[in-house]
Amino acid sequence: MQKPETDLHRETGLAWNVTAGIYERDEAKDIALLRGGGNSLLAPEHRFLRDLASWCGRAIHLQCAGGTDTLSLWNMGAAEVVGVDISEKMIGVGRRKSAALGAPAQWYCCDVLHTPHVLDASADLIYTGRGALPWVMDIVAWAGVVVRLLKPGGRIYIFEGHPLDWVWDMQADSYQLSPRTGDYFAGEVVSDRGWPIFSTPIQEHPDKEAFHVHERQWTLGALLNSLVGAGLLLECFEEHPDLFWNQFPHLPAELAGRLPHTFSLLMCKP
Repeated sequence: MQKPETDLHRETGLAWNVTAGIYERDEAKDIALLRGGGNSLLAPEHRFLRDLASWCGRAIHLQCAGGTDTLSLWNMGAAEVVGVDISEKMIGVGRRKSAALGAPAQWYCCDVLHTPHVLDASADLIYTGRGALPWVMDIVAWAGVVVRLLKPGGRIYIFEGHPLDWVWDMQADSYQLSPRTGDYFAGEVVSDRGWPIFSTPIQEHPDKEAFHVHERQWTLGALLNSLVGAGLLLECFEEHPDLFWNQFPHLPAELAGRLPHTFSLLMCKP
């Protein structure tokens, strides 16, 4: 019998708490980037978020990890940012960065499905992505959280790994179906598939066998229908050839560019 969804989230969060050691190591570098006015967002994200100063009072970043992307939204014009993550150590990283920068930021450690109600109807922008959604076990419940956090007229922007990438063998030098995840429509929870279970902090942990992570790759249809069903309206959807991490180290660049690896989804609350 599969464990309850919140238990799967908790187990994954414990693994990310250990992996936060990598983010702690990079704190000074990230602070220097942000202090210099830089940001960590990628080219497609810049196109969608280039005018934040004109409309975004509060940006809430769901599953914010160490907060560099969160604080990048502030550098790009959001008046205030809020980070939400299940890992207390990740939240600690974000909190230290914002303190060092004097940034107007708040940080909440919780399961994304339990994001505090004090934030309801306060977000001009919800930002999420870069591998966040596969850790969510209930996409319909997640969409409900998004809607309650948004102000009327608020937007959600998702920049996420394309679900088609789930089906490919990451070690192959051509597009070959993975023997484990090669069915786009399978929909089942997959445990201990890769990062962060193979990260150095976990592999060097004296009790490494106790850690587990759980993913569920949502189809584009499932994601879109969850948000439409929650009452949001589509503004723009784009697919991109851009990778946000090097999950196909042996795939030639020319071949990689023939299929989408990320997508942008912008929706608004009426």
